[in-house]
Amino acid sequence: MGGREPILLPDHTDRVSIVLVNPSHDGNIGAVARTMLNFGFTDLRIVGHSGEWSRDVRNRAKHAQNVIDNIGVFETLGDAISDSSLVIGTSGKREIGDRTELRHFLLPEELPEQLDGVEGKIALVFGPEGVGLLNDELRACDLLVTIPTWEGYPILNLSHAVTVICYAWFTQSTDVITAGAEERLLSPELRNRFRQEVHRLSRNVPTRDHRRGGIEETLLRVILRGLPKDDEIHRILSVISESADAFEEE
Repeated sequence: MGGREPILLPDHTDRVSIVLVNPSHDGNIGAVARTMLNFGFTDLRIVGHSGEWSRDVRNRAKHAQNVIDNIGVFETLGDAISDSSLVIGTSGKREIGDRTELRHFLLPEELPEQLDGVEGKIALVFGPEGVGLLNDELRACDLLVTIPTWEGYPILNLSHAVTVICYAWFTQSTDVITAGAEERLLSPELRNRFRQEVHRLSRNVPTRDHRRGGIEETLLRVILRGLPKDDEIHRILSVISESADAFEEE
């Protein structure tokens, strides 16, 4: 458990880079590498670092050591994004009123759709912990994205912010169904049969007519809310069908 599987990386691996500007905590670099690989990103670039990776970096990266081994180290943000066709800055600073020159944001889940079909390399830029990207750095970005948070404490930890952005990109830009989840999706035939049998039961159960619709609706919603697997729905179906048969015979 917790290791890597020998499967191909998603398409966005070759087109999206994660750029950290002057990160101040080694642990966050390792945590960012780990969360990147969780969602199929491998191109990590760091501005303002010696390129010597501490034990803390390695330990926090876990099975993403290949991401650490291939980090690009740059002196300036301009160098780090020089091969990028589109640069997206991140910020939790959401000033209102007249100070909105650099505050027109997209949300994380909007990025993949907005950038679908965009050719070339895309850079996602994150500022240092506690400070974020400075105005001059934000001006070097073509788009800005922010993560919706409670205004009472809006600034996320660096690795957490990278996680949210990478998760949104992965889920919105791939058709991958998590292993095990596909078994929770009923076939159309089984779904239709289940709904028919619930309807038959509700039509025959001894109760007042005005209550039948509510009984049917409740059975459907409560049972399907649990996303039962095929074998589970078959067992439930047998009980519902036998009950409907018994009421029909009365």
